[in-house]
Amino acid sequence: MIEGLVWVLTNLANGFVNIYAAVSQPELWLNWSEDKVSLGRFIYYGGSTEFFFAVLDVFLVIFVIGLIWRRFLWGVVIGLETFANTTGRLFAWAGLLMVLQQVMIIFQQRIFRVSELTFSPFGSGFTRDLSWWSEELKLYNAMIVALCCAYTFVQGGHVRVDLFYAGMRFRAKRVVDMLGSLFFILPAQTLIWLFGWYFLWRHMVTPKISASDKLDLIERKAGLMRWNIETIGFSPNGFDAYFLFKILLVGFAGMMFLQGWAFFYRSFLEFVEGEESEHKYHDPDVLGDETAQRVHAIEEHH
Repeated sequence: MIEGLVWVLTNLANGFVNIYAAVSQPELWLNWSEDKVSLGRFIYYGGSTEFFFAVLDVFLVIFVIGLIWRRFLWGVVIGLETFANTTGRLFAWAGLLMVLQQVMIIFQQRIFRVSELTFSPFGSGFTRDLSWWSEELKLYNAMIVALCCAYTFVQGGHVRVDLFYAGMRFRAKRVVDMLGSLFFILPAQTLIWLFGWYFLWRHMVTPKISASDKLDLIERKAGLMRWNIETIGFSPNGFDAYFLFKILLVGFAGMMFLQGWAFFYRSFLEFVEGEESEHKYHDPDVLGDETAQRVHAIEEHH
């Protein structure tokens, strides 16, 4: 027990040292074009214990400052929720692109009887088989799922079954929300990040990097390291950029992790300030219909 506590405290202290080293010497982990060892360090630290405790240090520092200066913590909440809302509202348009592209594919295939489609927005043509464009529709769907999830969470759009939560008092709900952030959202997204991080890089570079590899082993591998981006499709002429889905998986975990922060901070602030602070600085979508808006407000309140 004592050894575990000492390990945690030591890593928390080292987290500040690692943050300083990363900020003051970016060439050690960002100089990919000239130094493959820096790329190896980036891959290693992106899924490492050191990175976890550095992120935890930032979370705790923000929270401690927020205990003293609540306006600062509200600013962090607004910033994180604005990031989620802006990203979600932008990539929600992928749904429209998906529909338009599907219509275009049907017209080209059934009416004009062509087998290929060329996209040339900047003069140079990008030609692919219609089956490629058809399979690429899955990427739009993945964008909506991965990059709009945090936005949907901010808007209260996820399905909830409130058997006990709905009958709780205001501050009891905020306690449940804080515990939910700490013990469900953040651990789950940490696991998804760790899985997705190495899943991504195993299909981006060679020799392959394993989650069990130590830093010294990765640095030795760096001498042989080269880009080997996955371009294998499920069919001969099908979509061949599936590495983009792996990037979206990491992006999803990162955005939902940050939203876990925002939800914890907001729940804490509403707990401290009382019911009058509920939905304070919240940026809800406007439905464009007064009746629908009132129904949404009632559902959100209950």
